Amino acid sequence: MSVFRRVLDRLTGFPWTSRKVTLRVSTDPRAARFALPLIKKLLAEDDDGETYRTALIDWHRAERPPLALYHGTTSFCRIDGPSQWVGDRPFPLGGLILSPGVTAHLDPFEAEALHEHMQGAVERAIRAWLADRSLRAHPAVPVEFDRRKADHTAKAMIAAWAARQERNRRPAADDAKGPRHV
Repeated sequence: MSVFRRVLDRLTGFPWTSRKVTLRVSTDPRAARFALPLIKKLLAEDDDGETYRTALIDWHRAERPPLALYHGTTSFCRIDGPSQWVGDRPFPLGGLILSPGVTAHLDPFEAEALHEHMQGAVERAIRAWLADRSLRAHPAVPVEFDRRKADHTAKAMIAAWAARQERNRRPAADDAKGPRHV
């Protein structure tokens, strides 16, 4: 390894990005059973790996381990752990709200109250969605599915939607040019 790369590694705090890095981790077997599948997913060099890594950005930025993350259009809420148990009731250590013009750090009781409020809002939204689409009338399906087939179908649906959007946009663009004169 060149001296330049070693110096660059030390200055940046991470290895030069143009080469592979070997990770070595020692842990107890219980933690390894949980961590190894996650690590494999995080390190995948495909769209799935990129998506898993992106999903962890909020975790990486947090001072404490997040118990829950809620994203709105312009606002964000994080409930911070680890949970502190009092009898059979868990309490977060705090929380964070980011909204335009507002940054609020929450104490454990504010965070717990907001967490319960957010969980209720999510539950109501899901139940309304199910009712609006009459999904309760359909038989239950297994959680597992054929990933390859489902991804193919989803991508075809998205491509068809994009094509419709493009077709709908063209006449408006032609109209914007004004009437055609001969």
